Formats: sequence, C-alpha cells, structure tokens
Amino acid sequence: MTDNIVRAVDSEGRIRIIAADTRYLVDTARQMHNTSPTATAALGRTLTGALLMSVTMKNDKDRLTINIKGDGPIGRIVVSAKGNGEVKGYVNHPEADLPLRERDGKLDVGGLVGQGTLTVVMDQGLKEPYVGKTQLISGEIAEDLAAYFYQSDQIPSVVSLGVLVDVDYSVKQAGGFLLQLMPGADEALIEKVEHSISGLKAVTTMLDEGMTPKDIIAKVMEGFDVKYLEETTASYQCDCSREKVTDSLLSLGRDELQAILEEDGQAEVVCHFCNTKYHFDAPALQSMLEHISDTQDN
Repeated sequence: MTDNIVRAVDSEGRIRIIAADTRYLVDTARQMHNTSPTATAALGRTLTGALLMSVTMKNDKDRLTINIKGDGPIGRIVVSAKGNGEVKGYVNHPEADLPLRERDGKLDVGGLVGQGTLTVVMDQGLKEPYVGKTQLISGEIAEDLAAYFYQSDQIPSVVSLGVLVDVDYSVKQAGGFLLQLMPGADEALIEKVEHSISGLKAVTTMLDEGMTPKDIIAKVMEGFDVKYLEETTASYQCDCSREKVTDSLLSLGRDELQAILEEDGQAEVVCHFCNTKYHFDAPALQSMLEHISDTQDN
C-alpha cells in the first residue's frame, strides 16, 4: 500500500500542478501520535501540503519545513518533507479536539488551529535556508498555504487539501493538489483556470470515488493540454537515529551533561516525530563527557 504524487504542466508551461493521495502516510501519523479526529485532519492536511511543496525542490535531499503556530488548542504543528517524497510531522497536543462545525457538520480544523503564523523553511543546501513567514488566514491549512504563496512568492496558487476520517477514527481518504500559475499568465488564462476549478468536488470525495492523483489532475485541468512529468511514491519516514541523538546531547556541552549525570544518572530522549525513545545510562553519559574532554584537549 503506497501513496503517490504526480507532477504535471500544461503544454505551454504556464501552469504547474501537483496532486497526491496520502491516505496511508496520514493514517501512519494518526496511529503514531494517537491523534483525535480533528487533529488527524489538521496534521494530515499539513503533511500533504508539505509534500506537494517539497517535490518542487531540485534535489531529493532538499528539505522543507512547515511550522504553524496558532493560538488554538492543538498548539504548534510541525511538518518536515524531503524532495524524495518522505515526510514526518507532529502536533503539540494530539489529543485536542473540537465538536463538528454547526454550519456544515465538518471537522473544525480552523478552530483547532486558531490564529497565528505560518512559517516555511526551505533548506536546499545553500549557506542559509530560505525562510518565509505569513499570518494564518483561517487555520484551515489550504487557504493559509495559498496565501503564503501569494504574499511570500507572488505566485497565484490554488491549494486543495483534505482528510476524511472514518467512523473508527482511521483515515478513509487523504490527499490534495497544488496548482500554480507561472510568470506571464494573462487574465484569459486565469479566467480559464477559475472556470475549470469552479464546482470541483472536494478532493477527498474524488479520491473516495476511486480517482487517482492523475485523474484529479485531468479533472482540474479539463480543457487544457496536460503534460505529465513524474510520478513518485510518498511515505511517512522519520530519519532519527541514536547517532543523531548522541550528537544532540554532545552539543549541550560538558557542564550540562555533567549536571544530567549527577542529578539523574541517565537520560531519555524522545523523538517528536516518531515517539522513539533513546535511553542513555550513566556509562553512556560518562563516555560522552570523556569524548568532549578528549576533543577539547586536542
């Protein structure tokens, strides 16, 4: 069972569109973090949005991070995606939930997220990563990302993200698409795009009807000559390791490590993204202290 991302452009290269189904990776995140239904939707939309954005980067190892800091009960949402289709994420309060919205009976993601900021960090191997920051528009994630593209990059964009939670709280469908107008798009093209997407069904409805990302692109781009570029798999993958955690502890310095050793006699570090626990006993901490001493002496 795999999730897929499809990239395409119109034949004249004036429109870029990326679509993905992310059901399995979002459900992996749900199980890993034990999220409530509304938190599942909030995290799932952000995971999908980050994936759609990350595949526009040049290299597989390039990394994009979305940090949403709202004043709602879910707290912070952090998602990191690589150009190769790997993504991971977490929320501060996975148990947070809200009643369904009265006006339409849907999950109240906007209420759970609240108002605040959306920050995008793109690390493409340069000296300094690119950082863009905008205010949240609605907390519904898709609208906020569209606003980010327009305000930060001046790129007119259509972003559609969705997570359909089943009665047993598992993820029934999840996915989305990102459509962007390239420089030089005229009013006639904009009107044609607006006509094409008007009346479009929700992305989770299209997925639930059996449509693939390629089918969704064809539907969104109806009336355009579409050139499909690439199809890749997507998955929830955390790249934490004991070695990385050790480096993190070493970065605390001699005094801090010595204090941990004397006060607690051990250390346990839990990865936010996958909840893996790394335990370091007293001998392990002592070995780190000796390593720091040897390094400084040399």
